[in-house]
Amino acid sequence: MIPSRALSFQHRAEVDRLRTVVEGGGTAVLSQVLTGTGGVGKTQLAADYARAAWESGTVDVLVWISASSRQAIMNGYAQAGVELLAADPGAPEQAARAFLAWLEPKHGQRRCRWLVVLDDLADPADLRELWPPSRHGCTLVTTRRREAALVGEGRRFVHVGMFTPEEAGTYLTTVLAAHGRHEPTDEINALAADLGYLPLALAQAAAYLIDTALSCADYRRLLGDRVRRLADLLPEPGSLPDGQAVTVAATWSLSIERADQLRPAGLARPMLQLAAMIDPNGTPGIVLTSTPALSHLTTHRTPGSQKPTPVTVEDAVGALRTLHRLSMIDHTPDDQYSTVRVHQLIQRATRDDLTPTQHDELARTAADALIAVWPKIERDTELAQALRANTDSLIHNAEDALYAPEVHGVLYRAGKSIGESGQVGAAIEHFQYLIAEMNVRLGPDAPGTLRARTHLAEWSGKAGDAAGAATATAELHEDMLRVLGTDHPVTLATRSHLAYWRGMAGDVAGAVTATAALLKDTLRVSGPDHPDTLTTRKNLAGWRGVAGDAAGTVAGFAELLEDMLRVLGPDHPETLTTRGELAEWRGKAGDVAGAVNATAELLEDMLRVLGPDHPWTLATRGDVVRWWGMAGDAAGAVTATAALLKDTLRVLGPDHPGTLTTRQNLAFLRGKAGDAAGAVAGFAELLEDMLRVLGPDHPGTLTARSNLAGWRGEAGDAAGAVAGSAELLEDMLRVLGPDHPGTLIARSNLASWRGKAGDMAGAATATAELLEDMLRVLGPDHLDTLATRASLARLRVEAGDAAGAATATAELLEDMLRVLGPDHPGTLNTRQNLARWRGEAGDAAGAATATAELLDEYQRLLGPDHLWTLAVREGLVRWRGVAGDAAGAVAGFAELLEDMLRVLGPDHPGTLTVRRDLADWRGMAGDAAGAVAGFAELLEDMLRVLGPDHPGTLAIRVDLARWCGIAGGHGEAVG
Repeated sequence: MIPSRALSFQHRAEVDRLRTVVEGGGTAVLSQVLTGTGGVGKTQLAADYARAAWESGTVDVLVWISASSRQAIMNGYAQAGVELLAADPGAPEQAARAFLAWLEPKHGQRRCRWLVVLDDLADPADLRELWPPSRHGCTLVTTRRREAALVGEGRRFVHVGMFTPEEAGTYLTTVLAAHGRHEPTDEINALAADLGYLPLALAQAAAYLIDTALSCADYRRLLGDRVRRLADLLPEPGSLPDGQAVTVAATWSLSIERADQLRPAGLARPMLQLAAMIDPNGTPGIVLTSTPALSHLTTHRTPGSQKPTPVTVEDAVGALRTLHRLSMIDHTPDDQYSTVRVHQLIQRATRDDLTPTQHDELARTAADALIAVWPKIERDTELAQALRANTDSLIHNAEDALYAPEVHGVLYRAGKSIGESGQVGAAIEHFQYLIAEMNVRLGPDAPGTLRARTHLAEWSGKAGDAAGAATATAELHEDMLRVLGTDHPVTLATRSHLAYWRGMAGDVAGAVTATAALLKDTLRVSGPDHPDTLTTRKNLAGWRGVAGDAAGTVAGFAELLEDMLRVLGPDHPETLTTRGELAEWRGKAGDVAGAVNATAELLEDMLRVLGPDHPWTLATRGDVVRWWGMAGDAAGAVTATAALLKDTLRVLGPDHPGTLTTRQNLAFLRGKAGDAAGAVAGFAELLEDMLRVLGPDHPGTLTARSNLAGWRGEAGDAAGAVAGSAELLEDMLRVLGPDHPGTLIARSNLASWRGKAGDMAGAATATAELLEDMLRVLGPDHLDTLATRASLARLRVEAGDAAGAATATAELLEDMLRVLGPDHPGTLNTRQNLARWRGEAGDAAGAATATAELLDEYQRLLGPDHLWTLAVREGLVRWRGVAGDAAGAVAGFAELLEDMLRVLGPDHPGTLTVRRDLADWRGMAGDAAGAVAGFAELLEDMLRVLGPDHPGTLAIRVDLARWCGIAGGHGEAVG
């Protein structure tokens, strides 16, 4: 008997597929197998198909059989034999065989059009030798099974899934409206989603709403209450709609019992119970085959299934395949993660059958499984996202289990993963949620709560709120002192965090003082060789460098490295990172070549110890390339950074902070290599992603904005650089405050670009005001203070006071020699400026002599081909020309141009500048025609490289006009 049509039955895509009885290749398919999990509406689809076939007259005989067992199938065939063939009812097996034989038409007989429906086939084996003939009528089977045995010649699977969201919403709306109920569309759609769009669940929920007069919103609240069982939120068995026999809560019980009997016996139920705790939308198979999962399966194998031998990975995969065959789960072994999906109501019904003890054990086992497969370094961003999603589901389902007897580490690991993926705001929300939960469940002084507060402060700082992080850590430290005591390792670690965030908030001197005091206590509590002591020494050395003592920092890291090698060994991660810090500060202290060599040696060991794809290895590659560029080979550094970016994208993904840093370095190096427009484009693209990933107030975003403004100026748009720097300064003041080092640097950049845009007076006033604040905040010996003094002297030259600039620079040089030493780039640059300002003040010969002495130092320290060495040569040639040797200047610039072309290429700004100098000095040496030819050729390249509106291009046009006038006898007034 065909089941009655369900209330509000909907036309679905599966209906059309059932009625399309020809495959793509043109082969007729007369036997079809409707497969899908319980409750998706297979029986209703089959009934619709059968009813339509009968009513349309396309079949002469229709047989509907409940196929719950082999005996039920035989009984159905026998009854058909009795009714159609007048077979003996007392011999049911003969009657059944007669019916099957009748379905196969005899030669010369009129063909009978028949349809046999075998509803709810429990086991493919029950149809062995009982399949209706596949070429002479139509057979339709509904089943939860999906073994290969169900399909063969002339048979095909038709997979039945859930309602689409639109179908589910329409169904609920129609059923409720039929009983005078009209609910808000958004609530109906939300309820459909809560029920996973399962047709059976929607039908039973609608009946429950009608019987109880509950609203959708109220029902959803009850459904979300994890204390309530699913069975309590469905109609009584006698009140089920559409003649249904069982509730959603019970519809899968027979399937799981059968699955437990299949090989590997006894594992299906414990596997489903574990999968019921985590994400219904996709769990990586490695989670469910991890060591904790195998231990769970071994311990909880269904009793009596077989001897309690340890479950293997192969056994666990077999259990997943068994559940898949019975449509309890979807297991996709051929995708990257062997993904497992379980309908959320199957999960809910499975959890409802657990005792409280079982529930808590499973929750912690699932957490153990996630931690067991969570990589320390998240190279695979899709896997990391899946693990986070599974943790979210577990947190929702586990209730108290992850907080007792102690807080499970997966809660912290998930938050760290969120933040490291670039979702800093989401990491903050995660730890805020944990703290709120822990305050209620554990209390504010519990170790787990205090640890979560540490993480919250950390990610708040990484989101850009260093001051807020410092305040939160200070409050946390007070509680640590009260709860744990002064000398507890966690209290000492919190002091370290507090010093760090104070420094990041701008109080660098305070960070140095606090870290020095912490070191004394760490030495007293832990001893000189304890890892905590070594880490504190490392932090102290770093903060001293930030405070301006680069040389002292180098010495501190060098001493620390000796102890690291002795205590931890050469391959320990802390030893390797200390070597990286030492190399970095060597470069900042002026030893660029030493930084290049040390970082290159470190990279070899990183590759050997950590491998090529470790994030630290990638970061070290970036450091090597960056110092390589600083050493003069900017073009080579661009090529190497582009290659590094490909590997960083492959390993870390596009939104990882390491990837964003590599992109920033690439854009910067492009600019240094002469491609200012390329730098602008790179920083503009990067800024969009920084805003999306990190937000507008993150330090990385602010740095990208600063670089973008600066390179716009370098590309010729000084006004744009002023505007961008001014907007950035407003945000720096709001986010970081007026005394933060980053804010002070932003003020310096803005003043510099105002001067380059023509506002010399405004730039000088702003720089003088900035110097006062630099002296107050950073002190007289800080590198930024010294650099601001240099900028102020340069502005005096622009204002016409070259002599005053020379006097101020001479005083600055004395302090540079005292603070940085004679070989620091800052000292050498100050010497170069001093020679230049003396020349501008009228002492060209003295400027030439000083520059020649300086050139010897640059060649000794950096080599002849370094960009800075070439720049000093340019100054020397120019001052010799100004001193009266125009012919020597022409020869010097010609020689320098050859080296510029060889080292930097024809389109580098430095090369173009030397060509301009050469053309100009040719004219001043009496060869006006040569000057015209040189400027004309240069103008063509300027137009090609920089464009017609670049200030450099415009200046060359002026020079060309001037020399054309001179060559034509019109004097220097032509322009």
